[in-house]
Amino acid sequence: MGRPVITARAAATFEPVGRSVATARAFVRDTLQGWGLADIVDDAVVLTSELVTNAVVHAGTSAEVLCLRDEDGVRIEVIDRYPERELPLLEPGQQPASPDREGGRGLLLCAALATRWGVDYTAADKRVWFRLNLPERPVGTRTAGPALPDNALPLTDTRVHVAVIQVDRSGAISAWNEDATELFDYPAEQVIGKPLTDLAAWPHTPGTGTGVAEALRLSRWEGSYGMRGADGRTIPVYASHLRVRDSDGEPSTVCLLVREHERAILQSPPRVHARDTGTASDGNEPTAADPFEVFIGSPAPDDLDGLLQRTVERARDMLDGDAAYLLLATDDETELEVRASTGLPSARQRFARVPVEAGSGRYGSARMPSVHEDLTVVPGAVPLLAGTGMRSVVTVPLKVEGRLTGSLGVATEAPGRYTNEEALRLQFAADRIALAVERARLTELERLRRGSLSFLVEASDLLAGTLDRDQTLALMAQMTVPTLATWCAVYTVAEPGSEPKLSYVLHEDEDRIDNLKALLAKVDPPEPVPTPGARVWTAPTDAAHSAALRTSLRSVVMSEEDHHLSPGTTLATAAAVGGETVVLPLVARNRVIGMLTLGKPTDERFRQEILELAEDLSRRAALALDNARLYSERTAISQSLQRSLLPPELPEVSGGVEVDVIYRAAGEGNEVGGDFYDLFEIRDGIYGFAIGDVCGTGPEAAAVTGLARHALRLLAREGLGGPAVLERLNTAILDEGARSRFLTLLYGEMRPQEDGSAELKVVCAGHPLPLRLRQDGTVEPAADPQPLLGVMDDLELYEQTVVLDPGDVLLCVTDGVTERREGTRMLGDDGLADVLTTCTGLTAGAVAARIMRAVERFANDAPSDDMAILAMRVPE
Repeated sequence: MGRPVITARAAATFEPVGRSVATARAFVRDTLQGWGLADIVDDAVVLTSELVTNAVVHAGTSAEVLCLRDEDGVRIEVIDRYPERELPLLEPGQQPASPDREGGRGLLLCAALATRWGVDYTAADKRVWFRLNLPERPVGTRTAGPALPDNALPLTDTRVHVAVIQVDRSGAISAWNEDATELFDYPAEQVIGKPLTDLAAWPHTPGTGTGVAEALRLSRWEGSYGMRGADGRTIPVYASHLRVRDSDGEPSTVCLLVREHERAILQSPPRVHARDTGTASDGNEPTAADPFEVFIGSPAPDDLDGLLQRTVERARDMLDGDAAYLLLATDDETELEVRASTGLPSARQRFARVPVEAGSGRYGSARMPSVHEDLTVVPGAVPLLAGTGMRSVVTVPLKVEGRLTGSLGVATEAPGRYTNEEALRLQFAADRIALAVERARLTELERLRRGSLSFLVEASDLLAGTLDRDQTLALMAQMTVPTLATWCAVYTVAEPGSEPKLSYVLHEDEDRIDNLKALLAKVDPPEPVPTPGARVWTAPTDAAHSAALRTSLRSVVMSEEDHHLSPGTTLATAAAVGGETVVLPLVARNRVIGMLTLGKPTDERFRQEILELAEDLSRRAALALDNARLYSERTAISQSLQRSLLPPELPEVSGGVEVDVIYRAAGEGNEVGGDFYDLFEIRDGIYGFAIGDVCGTGPEAAAVTGLARHALRLLAREGLGGPAVLERLNTAILDEGARSRFLTLLYGEMRPQEDGSAELKVVCAGHPLPLRLRQDGTVEPAADPQPLLGVMDDLELYEQTVVLDPGDVLLCVTDGVTERREGTRMLGDDGLADVLTTCTGLTAGAVAARIMRAVERFANDAPSDDMAILAMRVPE
């Protein structure tokens, strides 16, 4: 076998400094991309990086990288000037070293990834080389990977389960194989017909990912999510979806799922063939390479964050920098927001915002290419790099159709490293990626806005579903954590000018809520300023850091048994609130009723889209909170008025007669009921009792109720008999004119007798008739019906005398009891009498309780009318 014919050659020498490793990676990547060898670029870059690191970092010599291309692949040689350095060979029977150790890792990777590799020595240098053959592609093969040793193969369980689930047009499961049952513990008959979204657990942050329902509508989709098993636990899975249609044209989706750690079984290779990046597949002349993919690499990331991160890494490698960053402009081009960086402190990484050309501290080089040879000479020229140690920086704008969309910068710790030539190279790269970045940004914004709209609709529904103040506060916090923020605090303002009160605190880690609440309680609340929008609030962060510092100092000077504060707890709290904190006013009906405070942990900031979404939520939450306040006030007034229309307590009746009352108001507590009852002493040994029902509810009914109850007491104590009392009450009701209401009333006077019985004189004016229960279980009406009050002027009423023997019970109810309905059925007078027959021997309280229990069980729905039950029993 002859030596391969070299068809292309490239070489470069790198100095023994740390940044040379990145430069060597970029050299190899650009070389192989230019040769159209995209299939092996990633493996070649990894091996080159390790071997150059061994030479320039560990051996401390310069390194030469030589790339040789032939018909079957490429050979890469890394040559250093330290030939006496030993090669870490394995002795027979010796176990391979850990790939995580420093020495020899590059050679272990060569053994794992390269087709062939070796080490050649001369008197002047040492040459470590490896060869990567282009993968063979037999007919029908889409892609293939190199042969690997057993210990480099992906790990799986003893038996691999591949769940095959078919989902119909509506998203319902139509097929479920045995492996799906093995993975998720659901038998097929239990899940077929159910929506797949009922079982899938998907990240729910608005706009940050495609949902399961959306993924099922795509022609092809691949990725990770969770499936809820029968035991309630979420099982991470890797899925591959394919949209198909049957012979009738009906679409459905076939889903293949494996456990997440077995994703290699389904995952498509991340690299594409050389033909996809520039060579024709039919043997004709090569097509022109896409300049965007030449810079980014192929395949390009399909998400904005991945694209931006790949961009800064390639820009750093291209200019041999120590750091790189990319900022995106806001819609009005007034601010730039950090979206990706490499080599910078974490505090400078994501969502930090700087103004564009807005005075001191401005980002003045945003709109034009700019080179700063030494930032120490012009402090503040690039605010983002302040305090990072970077001295030389080149920045270029990203523009689409003349509009500023972002800025790309590369920096290094050495001064004077960059010139206009590097700025032109970086600008050329920025021009190639600007359109793709803007397209990905707009796609992300559209996805985020759709998610935000869905989030706000759901939030509005939840907030509109309650009028309870405490529940509204809890919902406000739960909707923001963790979707919008790491922690949340809600302050409320009771009256204009009053001090804001900390009303609710929530953190995504429940163990930190108490410490966070204690910290915020020591901090002066934010000012209730009605200015719209989010404003930064630094007090919690400052207080947390101060507390952490004091606790750390105390832990140093005090003995362990003297500690009363946990340094770990205090430091954890400081980290939890150490990021950006913003305050949004809760404004309703032109008044600040509270503040919504959102916070991030250390080194994290809010992105502008999240703040805009939080502002929309705060407006809805403020109105819901104010509605809950108004409802609570109205409810409190109604309940207070209702209590004033009922006797505060029942008097003790002489002779041992038992009297008990049960009153249940219908509705949600914000309406004053029309039912009432009363029991009062007229004079020694004589007691008046009444139970009535005013037509309607609300203030008008309450006015008649109050009139009736107080008039009954007043007239009865004037010595008038029952008919006279009701006739004068009827006149008083009619005198109310348009405010008058019909009134049904049962009124009576009770006189306990010396023989143990009780004499009752009753008048039943349009009210349900009182029922008498005898000791033998018979039930009979105890009065005759007479006209109701508030209808006609001239009433001729009469009273009837009823004697209750020892053991007898008199039951008086309002029509809410007898008219209790379940569909077309109604309890009625007969049903009430049937229940009463079962109450023989019971006390008055037990009788009332049994009647109420029977009425409640008669129908499943909540009662729609007020109910009052008055039971009197003569002891045996």
